[in-house]
This record gives sequence, C-alpha cells and structure tokens, in this order.
Amino acid sequence: MSKGWIFVSSCKVAVVQVGSIVMNKEKCIDKAIAYIQEAGANGANIIVFPEAFIPAYPRGLSFGAVVGSRSSEGRNQFLRYAKNAITVPGPETEQLGEAVKKVGAYTVTGVIERDDYSSGGTLYCTAIFFGPDGTLLGKHRKLKPTGSERLIWGEGDGSTLPVFETPYGKIGSLICWENYMPLARAAMYQKGIQIYVIPTADSRDSWFASMRHIALEGRCFVLSCNQYSTKDMYEEEVLVTEEMKNMPFEITRGGSCIVNPLGEFLVEPVFGKEDILYATLDLDDITRGHFDFDVVGHYDRKDVFQLIVNEQPR
Repeated sequence: MSKGWIFVSSCKVAVVQVGSIVMNKEKCIDKAIAYIQEAGANGANIIVFPEAFIPAYPRGLSFGAVVGSRSSEGRNQFLRYAKNAITVPGPETEQLGEAVKKVGAYTVTGVIERDDYSSGGTLYCTAIFFGPDGTLLGKHRKLKPTGSERLIWGEGDGSTLPVFETPYGKIGSLICWENYMPLARAAMYQKGIQIYVIPTADSRDSWFASMRHIALEGRCFVLSCNQYSTKDMYEEEVLVTEEMKNMPFEITRGGSCIVNPLGEFLVEPVFGKEDILYATLDLDDITRGHFDFDVVGHYDRKDVFQLIVNEQPR
C-alpha cells in the first residue's frame, strides 16, 4: 500500500451518534462496546464515535472559573472529570480493543486522555484509532481547544497527526474546530487522506457547509460524528449546579452526517435522536473526483506555496 492505493471498491461505514453517560467512563465504555457490537453486526468496516465520548464533552459546565479566580466546587468538578479520563494506551483502550477485535472493523473514538507520563496529568481531547485486529494504531490530540475548552484541555502537537493506510484508503482525523484551520486541513490532504473522520461537538447549521466544503476540497469522504445527548445522561452529582439546572433537556441535538468527495450528502444531518448512520462508500468516487481537482496533485502549485509541518513531539 505504499502509494495509498485502495484495494477494494467499497466499504460500509457507521457513524455512531450517541451521548455520553457524563463523567462516568465505565458506563461510557460499556455503551461504546454495545454500539461497536451493533455496528459490527450490521457489517460496518469503519465505526466512528463523537468527540470526547469517553467520558464526556462537558457542555454547560464552567468548572467554577471566572477571570481571576476558580471556585473549590469547580476544582472538584475538574477532579471528577480527570478521574474519568483515560490513559492511552491503558486498561480502557484494551477493553475497547477487545470489542473491536470481535467485529473486525477499523474504529475511531473520541476520548479525554489523561497524560500521566509526560505532562503531569494534563487532559487532552483525543481521537484514538483501532485496527480490525483490536490493535491501538495511534491517536490524534486536538491541536487547539476552542474557547473555554482551553481551561480543561491542553494543546496537542504535530507528533499526533497520523493518517493510516487501510484496504479502504487512508484514514485520519481532525477534531471539531481544528477543521476551520486551513493549514491543518492542508496537512491532512498532504498526507493523502481519503476517509476524513471529524468527531465534533458542533451541531449548528453552519457546520454542515464546512463538512461539504472539506469533502469537496479534499476529494475525500467526510464522516462527521456528533453526540445526541439529554439531561438524563448526566450523573445526578453533575446536575446540582445552577448552570446545569438552567440547561434545556436536550443538551446536544446531533447533526452527524456523511459526505462524498463531490460534497454531496450520502446521509444528511440527523437530529433529535441517538442513531447509527450507515453508508456504503463507492471508493472509486475519490478518483472520479480527482479528474478535475486534486488539492495536492494537478491542482497544487508547490512552486508558489509550501507547507511545513513540525511533527516532532513538543
């Protein structure tokens, strides 16, 4: 597979739009395993979960922070969040890997990673990749958390920008608003990405224009996966704050979708429910799309533009 050629003509993908059991990693892992089994039983070759699915995208929580001070209650919220984050690799990735091995599908899962080894316990928003034999292939750490996310997550570096060769083409991921960073996208195109996985927490209408644009720009398939979550998925101890009491019952409306290399929806955004979105990808559509546009091929101008990516650990 040295040049990224695709060796099969199609594959079935499953985009799993489900909500976390917020700040309970054990229940999140059990839920992930159940959906891996369901998607595998339905013949999925690639299975995708949302951003921060284990143990949560903590929408609605401020962690008691305002400019110049942090509350003791907020520190305790962060303690709970950190205790429910996972190490990569670690016992939780072994559990997930065993479930993946049983169904034999490539799987991408959004997690909150606790780095106990090199950064003293910093949390990262991470996408982890499993091969069909259950092997942990690698991970991508979000390069730039957005807004208040920067309070709870550290920044990844260029050492975790992998694109993996598979029989279905090259698969990789950028998370949520990283996909608004033109040079980050260009780095993925430069690596030859063909199945572009986008775990996200954004369900606004404007998001879907970006998903179609990225597919069209990269001449790749885009699998955008968001959570559908409601207040009853939050643990009772998390709901006691005033900020959570004032949140609506539907916390995140979903909006996952699947787009082909000409920017057309194979599955339009799904709202208002937990669901698995399935599509069979005609992988020859990638080459058909390259007929008139190849962002790193015949439509590139390396004599004018050059991209330098620092992939050294920072």
